[in-house]
Amino acid sequence: MRRIENRWFDSRRFGGRLWAVSALWAAGFAAQAAHRHGEAAPAAMPQGVVEVKLDEAVLARLPQVKAEGVAHGRKLSCEGVALVELLRASGAMPAEPLRGAQLSRIAQVRARDGYRAAFSLGELDPSLGNRPAVLTRRCNGADLPAGDGPWRLIVPGESRPARWVRQVESIRVGDADV
Repeated sequence: MRRIENRWFDSRRFGGRLWAVSALWAAGFAAQAAHRHGEAAPAAMPQGVVEVKLDEAVLARLPQVKAEGVAHGRKLSCEGVALVELLRASGAMPAEPLRGAQLSRIAQVRARDGYRAAFSLGELDPSLGNRPAVLTRRCNGADLPAGDGPWRLIVPGESRPARWVRQVESIRVGDADV
């Protein structure tokens, strides 16, 4: 019995490029469908890990917010920048509401001593979780002490301050690996 091959769809001939063409077609079809229904296509987000710079000039241009809470028996009244605004300004999170694969990304806040806390972008997104998290340098009217600073992340409204990261050294945004 002779095997008949369709040369147009022969993946050996095209080196597997048929899959890529199909993926592009599907993405275009989804964007057209969303447009027909009056929805915007999901905003593009960077792939891989994005390092968020703790740049003084960028942080100074962002809106300042106030946050209060109690950590280890001490009441704190702080001023700083909402984490969601910093992520948006750095391009690690779109300004539009998150959709689809964007909801699987996380922001990991790392401290100098190795302590880490993670936040899903969905919980930070104002249209979804709307969880306030504030990156600050000043609390109770003074700069943070050396043991807490130069940056500290506070998360008002949590039952305990486990994700209040002192000595923030870096913030990374990437896909959640299960």
